[in-house]
Parts: sequence; structure tokens; C-alpha cells
Amino acid sequence: MHAAAPMAPVFHLDGQLASDSHPVAELPVCSLRLMDDSNYPWLVLIPRVAEARELIDLDQDTRLAVMQEIDLAARVLKQEFRPYKLNVAALGNLVPQLHVHVIARYTEDPAWPAPVWGRIHARPYEPEALVERVGRLQHALTALRRVRPA
Repeated sequence: MHAAAPMAPVFHLDGQLASDSHPVAELPVCSLRLMDDSNYPWLVLIPRVAEARELIDLDQDTRLAVMQEIDLAARVLKQEFRPYKLNVAALGNLVPQLHVHVIARYTEDPAWPAPVWGRIHARPYEPEALVERVGRLQHALTALRRVRPA
């Protein structure tokens, strides 16, 4: 009798990320989600790679594809919201699953100039505002991908 081959790990979205964000789009490598904090235009990209905690856990081709998707998300935020600064971070201290935050920042935002984490309470989107924001992001994403294929 032959032993069964070990099963490859399967990707599952971390429960905290799922509860703190809303789906926007499925990109070739990442799930693109909107953080449920209307204080900031804030996207998070989660590579659909099982057990990945760090960018260096990805093979080179996947890592490059993730960087292109981060670029796309940043360009969408810059085009749609005209921020003073874009913050891009992969921390994962509380949620170890690899995810990358792309946050539009303004000198008048509630946490400026500090990082957004732990400064003020998140302000969840009202249902109508959430539908509008996700639709706006999806439209911008589609338009930008036509101009700049991923």
C-alpha cells in the first residue's frame, strides 16, 4: 500500500480580515477589500496563498504580481481620492496572514500625521455609503485596468 500524498495547504481568508473589510474585487493574485473604516479611503490586498505571512514567503513571480496589484490599488486611491500621501504597509502583528494595507492620507485626517492604527475608533460605513464607495472603487479599478493592464 502506498501512503497518500500530503495535501497542499488551502487558502482561507482570516476571520478578522473578513469581518473588518468588504470585498471589492478578485485580482489575479489578491483579494482586494475595503477596510470598514470611513475615516480613510483604505484598501487591503490579501494574496490568496496558503500560510503566507511575509512577502518573502511568496515565490518571485507571485511577489512581483502582488507588487503590481499594490501599484494598481494605490493608483486607484490616488486617482479617485487625491490624497496628500499614500501609506503602504504589511504589518501583520495582530493578523499574521499576509495582507497589505494601502491607505489614502490627508493632513486633515483624524490620525495625521501618525499611523492610522490605534489612534481613533474606526467609523464603519453606513450601508448606502458602503455601496457607493465599493461601486466607485470597482468602476475606477475597471477603468484603470483598461488603460494599464495588470
